[in-house]
Amino acid sequence: MKILQISPPWIRVPPLGYGGIELVVGLLADELTDRGHDVTLMATGDSDTKAHLEYLFKEGQTSKLGMTVYDAMQVSEAYKIADEFDIVHDHSGFLGVAFSHKLRPPMLHTLHGPFTADTSRFYEHFKDAAYYNAISEYQKSCLDGLNYVKTVYNAVDVEKFEYCEEKDDYLILVSRVCPNKGTHLAIKVAKELDKKLILVGKIDPIDMDYFATQVEPEVDGEQIIFTGEVGDAEKRELLKKAECFVLPLQWPEPFGLVMTEAMACGTPVVVIRNGSSPEVVVDGKTGFVVDTVAEMSDAVKRAGEIDPRACREHVEKNFSPAKMTDGYEENYRFILNK
Repeated sequence: MKILQISPPWIRVPPLGYGGIELVVGLLADELTDRGHDVTLMATGDSDTKAHLEYLFKEGQTSKLGMTVYDAMQVSEAYKIADEFDIVHDHSGFLGVAFSHKLRPPMLHTLHGPFTADTSRFYEHFKDAAYYNAISEYQKSCLDGLNYVKTVYNAVDVEKFEYCEEKDDYLILVSRVCPNKGTHLAIKVAKELDKKLILVGKIDPIDMDYFATQVEPEVDGEQIIFTGEVGDAEKRELLKKAECFVLPLQWPEPFGLVMTEAMACGTPVVVIRNGSSPEVVVDGKTGFVVDTVAEMSDAVKRAGEIDPRACREHVEKNFSPAKMTDGYEENYRFILNK
């Protein structure tokens, strides 16, 4: 197949730091190319891909005020060449869908973000404008009536995460520092259990007050450690040696890629039941899915019951690049045979 992948214009593919969509797009483009498909990736010029690279912007565009502007420019550039392809796979914002009627080939649009009141209204209006795939069954259940194809889970590059059975005595949370991820609650769990906790992640400007009032005062550099955003190698090293990954989710996460990264290292995950978390973590086998912070503390005490090998095998079976690409190939063929 001749496939055009459209990535958002904000971050290179694959990302050097934070960037879940770009990580998934990079893995998919490379795996499709390895399978013999003719793949073109519309991304930023500093991207690294096995596919043919097309770009408008040499680097990621960081202006939040101009997000719609730059997204429109990137999609427009992609559409100039779209008629050369059998199928267009859009991972960008809303404009690709809104103007998909301009395309000759069919479009598959991956729903990478959550449904809000505004986004639900948008997708309901354009429910038949493209084919849609959700990244979890939970996400799909949030809005009926779209032109859905088979759900395809996100993937992690399993081979880049070293498997490790020998764990150190600390908990870890890798995420944006924000109320939705429950950073302050992870600190609460660690203090209740008298456990060391390493917090890794970026702070968006909107969450600076939250960090200053609910997180930073608890950071002492000994029991509660905040590293900020780190490189991939350091992140993987911290994940593989952790006794347990804790994620006190306070919002309905559509997927949660970092949970798969932890499990790929053989590190169990204790997560609050919210959004897709029960689809990603197998309760009692690769970690524990709990309903309250109090239950989280009890579950962390049982982290040693989890077999690290089961964590790794779960990711290899369900969240590998090959598994994700199998799902997308199936969806492409279904769409092209309609």
